[in-house]
Amino acid sequence: MRDRWTAGQVAEALGGTLVAGDPLAEGPSEAVVDSRKATGGSLFFGVAGEKVDGGAFAQAALSQGAWGVVTTAVHSQGLEVPEGGVVIAVDDPVAALAQMAARWRDEIGCAVIAVTGSTGKTSTKDTIAGMLAGARRTVATHENFNTEIGLPLTILGAPAETEVLVLEMAMRGEGQIAELARIARPDVGVVVNVGPVHLELLGSVEAVARAKAELIGGLAEDSVAVVPGDEPLLEPYLRSDLRIVRFGPGGEITELPEGLELPFASAHMRSNALAALAAVRALGVEPHGRIEVELSQMRGQRLLLKENVVVINDCYNANPMSMNAALDDLAQSASGRSVAVLGDMRELGADQRRFHAELGAHVREMGIDVLVTVGDLAGLAGPPFGGEDLHLLPDAAAAAELIGSLIEPGDTVLIKGSRGVGLEVVADALCEALPPAAGGDF
Repeated sequence: MRDRWTAGQVAEALGGTLVAGDPLAEGPSEAVVDSRKATGGSLFFGVAGEKVDGGAFAQAALSQGAWGVVTTAVHSQGLEVPEGGVVIAVDDPVAALAQMAARWRDEIGCAVIAVTGSTGKTSTKDTIAGMLAGARRTVATHENFNTEIGLPLTILGAPAETEVLVLEMAMRGEGQIAELARIARPDVGVVVNVGPVHLELLGSVEAVARAKAELIGGLAEDSVAVVPGDEPLLEPYLRSDLRIVRFGPGGEITELPEGLELPFASAHMRSNALAALAAVRALGVEPHGRIEVELSQMRGQRLLLKENVVVINDCYNANPMSMNAALDDLAQSASGRSVAVLGDMRELGADQRRFHAELGAHVREMGIDVLVTVGDLAGLAGPPFGGEDLHLLPDAAAAAELIGSLIEPGDTVLIKGSRGVGLEVVADALCEALPPAAGGDF
């Protein structure tokens, strides 16, 4: 932004009023919503959260050298503005952030691939970025910057020379993906899958499909929609003015091309790779050779520890679909004992008890050797599992204390649950008990 916009142009892009600062001053280099990360080139947005109004930290951001702040008229009053500092007042900082991101997306004029789905959207986004590497100057969503705040920050963080933006889109209710699509205006929309997630708010899988399909609805005429070949719930939302590309069973893209090497072998990850392949082909890119994919943290990374113990750290989130896929992968990939440390799956609504009981049955069917459940809901998986090596624990702290004594040389350990369970402490405890082997990431 610094090379393209002045302070006055930034205020115009935000739909705000320049309260302080030279309108001809060089623009900012980045946008942030955390005042602690505000530095010399930062434009701080004082976003109101559930507990704290970020506008109250506008002075702190300016005092530590931020380029400028965006806040409401109330919070813009009485600020001590350092020489060269900028203050822009807006009615709604979140709406202003979205408006500025949409303008910057138009300014740089790059192609946009948007990815959503009930599970696997992050790894699909990461795989798309890997397939584009070397062929296009690409910026992809970092970690979980996939909301009404994170997505605009990703766009605003893209350099002017960016050729492709790969944006992950998350939702918790209807209308949210539609809003993200309005900001991003994607050229390619990927719906990885539809499954039972956020049922507490949406009520049914059909409603989940409708919410995910908002991405398809947000595509302009002649854009590309990439969808699973075997998902009938998306069919009502496929439009005749779009180019539809189906992947997987029942689709046009069913196999990865010969010679394309990916750093994973599990069935669900390779299915995600088919969606990624369809997306990059839509931009005229044909990936080949070894593709390096940097998976986002806590989303299926494998780590080799001492004594040949493998940890699969997949504890960022969980739902019935992703749990079953991860357990399938565990059963297929374990060379020694298979150990599943499973936490509660949250936001599943009225059927949550049934989903957890079915999880236990699936653990049994896949022949998993050891099951550790964490939380009251996860504990419902215990009786259907019925195995001798079953451990029902109340919380992640108890699991972290126990895990080191359970593991034997050669074990493969899956750690997975909803984010609120906090199972990362279990992975940390295991890595402390058995430090990573040299070159342990794979």
